[in-house]
Amino acid sequence: MLGINGAMELLFKVITPYTQKRTRIIRAATEVLAALLKSKSNSRRAVNRGYVTSLLRLHQDWHGHDTANTYVLIRRTLLLCLKHIANLRSGREAFLAAQGMEILFSTTQNCLDDRSLEPVVSVVVQILRQCYPKSPLPLVTATSAYAFPVPGSIPSEPLCVLTEEDFEDDADEEVDKDSDSEEVKDQDDDLETDVNKLSSKPGLDRPEEELMQYEAMCLELSCSFEELKSQSGDDLKFEETQYANHHHIPTVASPKWHGLNKDQSSWKQGREDMVQTSLLSKVKMGRSTMHPASRKGPGMNPCQNMQSDGFGIDYSGKETPDIQASLKQDAWDIDVISCPMISASFSNSARPRETAEVIDKLLQTHPKPVPFHDPCLYMAKARRTRSVADFKTMAFPDLWGHRPPPSAQSMLERKCGVQRIKIFEDVRRLIQPTDIINKVVFSLDEPWPLQDTASDCLRFYSKFESGNLRKAIQVRELEYDLLVNADVNSSQHQQWFYFKVSGMRAAVPYRFNIINCEKPNSQFNYGMQPTLYSVKEALLGRPTWIRMGYEICYYKNHYRQSTAVTGGASQKHFYTLTFVVNFPHNEDACYLAYHYPYTYTALMTHLDILEKSVNPKQVYFRQDVLCQTLGGNSCPLVTITAMPESDSADHLEQFRQRPCQVITARVHPGESNASWVMKGALEFLVSSDPVATLLRENFIFKVIPMLNPDGVINGNHRCSLKGEDLNRQWLSPSAHLQPTIYHAKGLLYYLSSIGRSPRVFCDFHGHSQKKNVFLYGCSIKETLWQAESAMGTSTVLEDVGYRTLPKILDKLAPAFTMSSCSFLVEKSRASTARVVVWREMGVSRSYTMESSFCGCNQGPYQGLQFGTSELEEMGAMFCLSLLILELKSVSCSHQLLTCAATLLNAEEEALDHHLQRIASSVSSIYHQYSSEETNLFETADYTHSFAFSGWYQYDSSSKSMLKMVTLPISLSPRADRMLSLHFTNQLSH
Repeated sequence: MLGINGAMELLFKVITPYTQKRTRIIRAATEVLAALLKSKSNSRRAVNRGYVTSLLRLHQDWHGHDTANTYVLIRRTLLLCLKHIANLRSGREAFLAAQGMEILFSTTQNCLDDRSLEPVVSVVVQILRQCYPKSPLPLVTATSAYAFPVPGSIPSEPLCVLTEEDFEDDADEEVDKDSDSEEVKDQDDDLETDVNKLSSKPGLDRPEEELMQYEAMCLELSCSFEELKSQSGDDLKFEETQYANHHHIPTVASPKWHGLNKDQSSWKQGREDMVQTSLLSKVKMGRSTMHPASRKGPGMNPCQNMQSDGFGIDYSGKETPDIQASLKQDAWDIDVISCPMISASFSNSARPRETAEVIDKLLQTHPKPVPFHDPCLYMAKARRTRSVADFKTMAFPDLWGHRPPPSAQSMLERKCGVQRIKIFEDVRRLIQPTDIINKVVFSLDEPWPLQDTASDCLRFYSKFESGNLRKAIQVRELEYDLLVNADVNSSQHQQWFYFKVSGMRAAVPYRFNIINCEKPNSQFNYGMQPTLYSVKEALLGRPTWIRMGYEICYYKNHYRQSTAVTGGASQKHFYTLTFVVNFPHNEDACYLAYHYPYTYTALMTHLDILEKSVNPKQVYFRQDVLCQTLGGNSCPLVTITAMPESDSADHLEQFRQRPCQVITARVHPGESNASWVMKGALEFLVSSDPVATLLRENFIFKVIPMLNPDGVINGNHRCSLKGEDLNRQWLSPSAHLQPTIYHAKGLLYYLSSIGRSPRVFCDFHGHSQKKNVFLYGCSIKETLWQAESAMGTSTVLEDVGYRTLPKILDKLAPAFTMSSCSFLVEKSRASTARVVVWREMGVSRSYTMESSFCGCNQGPYQGLQFGTSELEEMGAMFCLSLLILELKSVSCSHQLLTCAATLLNAEEEALDHHLQRIASSVSSIYHQYSSEETNLFETADYTHSFAFSGWYQYDSSSKSMLKMVTLPISLSPRADRMLSLHFTNQLSH
């Protein structure tokens, strides 16, 4: 009503240009005007009467004259008036027509670092983001550049050009997200409150007779001793290994690698030394901090950061003389060797042998082997890997291998205001287009080559396994816009990237803007850095993926996808990840990735090397093919246990009666951290660590290390070749369209049908918006309680044992935190592996284990980004937790308790040191744990007491024991009595 009756006209008479008189009245008038303009009708009226131009003039006048910043609140309120008007399409059009972008840009760009002008700058940034003209991505189509013919798939529509009509009501409040808040809120309205759906156990989703096909994948449950011996340790097929240099495969029989001196083969001795020291020495306790030497201080300048990472560059950015001499002496063509060719078939024997000879020559010249990796075997495996785009080359880091850096890297300390600076750079592009080169230098959609090798622009490439870069556009001399490819047969899930860049100058700041990311927030805003691998560094003996980049931020940009492309759904927003990289060498070839890559071929190579590294008389290690994928690749199933002690009936019976543990990973291709955790678990399970030996002797491990091989191979982030999330297909998977899920579920059904349901099922994942490592489990009571359901939790009986494993991990693993764990069952997760295995197979300990892409904000690793070492350690710690979980079980065997006591005996000095503290600690810890759980669950019955073991604390920087700690372990009464007797015997000695 006030707007209709001329209130705005009156207020504009009161709000005068800059003056030092009547400022209180002017301030009150601007506040009233801003309140009126919150109404769309008043904003339309303001646009029609030309008030946008008047407000811009007032802003310029007050901004230019208020040099002492005395009237910041008046200036801010004038901007709020513009912001409310800009919520309308007509308001944005009027703002642009009045040169509003230019005016706000010119008046504010010099004020970004002035803290006293924060109220003004914040509103300016919001207006600029609102009014920046929306546009489609610079792509020929919204769908993936790769297509795979799947029965029943529907061709996608081409990308439509957007008009402003698409954004009439696109007036969401744009928040200037320069804060450190990274909380991820759970949606309670997604919780499943139907008790029948939570507790009912559906029937089989297939004929029961089909389950018998999985008997062949569980031969250890029925074979004779002679058959077991013949299965274990089979040689690899000749066609896979004819070019493989087995001198690079670590075996018990060979103390050194052929052609390598003592120093060059030291990794093997290091592994043997590591095996002699039990994993128990790495157990955490008490959230103590890491040794200062293992940290890298945040806030380093780029050159300092590179130097600390071992790159051969001095602080001036010049390559050190020894590196220059080495590279000149070798005279390698970096562009040729950085992406070596793969042979298309085995019939062409010349090229494979020629490539193998090149790799052998490189290995002889630069002999720095990587544990559990063989480049020649990798090459042989790569020829069997099938991709949609029929990749002809291999990425050098995957072929050559990766060794973890000597120490962990700190999270990047984010520079205040970096996002605002980047937004102003985007605005500069709009209002000063003559400064923009806008040259396409790489594209999967256009004829190749697009790049002039003689030019000084960077050269990009991504046509290799797991590679993902669709297009690169040179914006300025040292700045590039990059677009990643959508998942195959999809127009979504642009997040994972992995590409090669070459032709750079050393220590020059290159900026990369990945402009079509999809997730609304990212750990890149909270300390995470991309990963980088330098080919020259690898040839100089440092084959290492490191965290690299600075001036990093992740924010919503002006690109949109129309409703026509999204099928009538709300238009899709895109986000920009921007970062600056100083490369370590001139004319190097470097690879940049979202996270440490781990390819399908790397997995298949790793499995074969693991199989060759074990003693088949002691370790039962078998590879089966679970199924063939849509793309024609084998999905491996690995079985690990201990060989029976003899062929006696008792030993064979104990062998067959061992309970199963089932672990899966990498259903989401972009979550490569899950594969590194899995790698650590596999290597630990076949090691000679005494804990690993106990695990093999008491469990049968069924492991599916990669549930989505096709997605990993083709550089997908989330989906299969059908363009669907396989972790949403567990309810009713199809044998033809989701074969890996169908047969993984079938295997679990089979185990359940013969009374061998796994003690624990765990699916390894990666998490992009949280830190640390944590578990998701399933609980009816906690779900109903969180949803405040009318169905009282007191009427529901539930075994609270699902909380035991995460509590153990919380005490053991440096990266794990119980506080991030959740046991809620959401409707949107009803078809995930965790929920389906819990409901349909009755596995109460069914989990998803999430590992952050970033790092830790608690515990010994607080403030550090995860490296591959920390992820692999997490895999080993998960295995250790399974042993302790069994020790806590009432059904724990007498033999296992005896072996555990013997293992503890190896830590005799540690135990003696802490025996005096045990008695006083038992009572307080027992009350702490039991009261914690019984408060939540009225029906919980706790019959376990607590025993204590003493462990050393492990310092990863010095590889030594620092001090003693105590580890609480909840045991069954029988286990408690046995270990107490063991402690007493130790004390008497």
